[in-house]
Amino acid sequence: MANAEPYRLPATTLARLIEGGEITAEAVVRSCLDRIAEREPVVRAWAHIAGEAALAAARACDTGGKKGVLKGVPFGIKDIFDTADMPTGYGSPIYTGCRPNFSASAVSLPRAAGGMLLGKTVTTEFANRHPGPTGNPHNLAHTPGGSSSGSAAAVADFMVPLAIGTQTGGSVIRPAAYCGVVGFKASFGLFPPAGMHVNTESLDTVGIMARSVADIALFRAALMAIPHEPPTMPDRPPRLALCRTPHWDEAQPRRAAAIFPRFSAGTVPSRRRAATPPNCTGTRRY
Repeated sequence: MANAEPYRLPATTLARLIEGGEITAEAVVRSCLDRIAEREPVVRAWAHIAGEAALAAARACDTGGKKGVLKGVPFGIKDIFDTADMPTGYGSPIYTGCRPNFSASAVSLPRAAGGMLLGKTVTTEFANRHPGPTGNPHNLAHTPGGSSSGSAAAVADFMVPLAIGTQTGGSVIRPAAYCGVVGFKASFGLFPPAGMHVNTESLDTVGIMARSVADIALFRAALMAIPHEPPTMPDRPPRLALCRTPHWDEAQPRRAAAIFPRFSAGTVPSRRRAATPPNCTGTRRY
């Protein structure tokens, strides 16, 4: 990535370069804003862009000596989270120009870690069914997926290296897959939901997007306010569990075959079933 424009660099690289004094946070933020200015008219990933505020924050970052795992790294956040210093519309005309009195935890934590919030990304209305104007940056005639459409498109199109979304059913992993980025739907409650507009309280989950797993690990540390640990390969393949719901028999054979290539929709051999360990207290949530 020698001589690459800052907007094309991974978040981990940007954090290292900024911390080492090899590039300024202002230069990184300005590069991302230039990219947004070039591509936003056609991709339409943003509900609100706070360019001047982000540049001011970046200049303060460069002169203030503040530390943090995201020092100077730009990010975007789905317009389903409250922001006291930006409009919050929840993707609905009902809330045009709404300005909450406080900012969501998913806004405050990355900022506390040094992140630069560039603005609010497009969401379907109330993170539900009515889509926004965002196009898939790889083919504008195609859907970017929802409901975190703007976050996925912005990351995929190199407008920001990191973005935050939400998932009730598939609203992080679906747009991430459609747009070709890494989507991380954490365990329920792992990332604090305070200040997030509720869709389905028992299912709503804060999720994050990036262009690499390494960047996801960095962003995860910021949102959990924990030390950053780069991801490592496990010593052995993970054990995976599949929950077949009461609707399993309704799955199309070709869909089931994609999960179990050698077996039909109704057949999973017993040798592939694993009993749940009697003691799961040592498991980790991701």
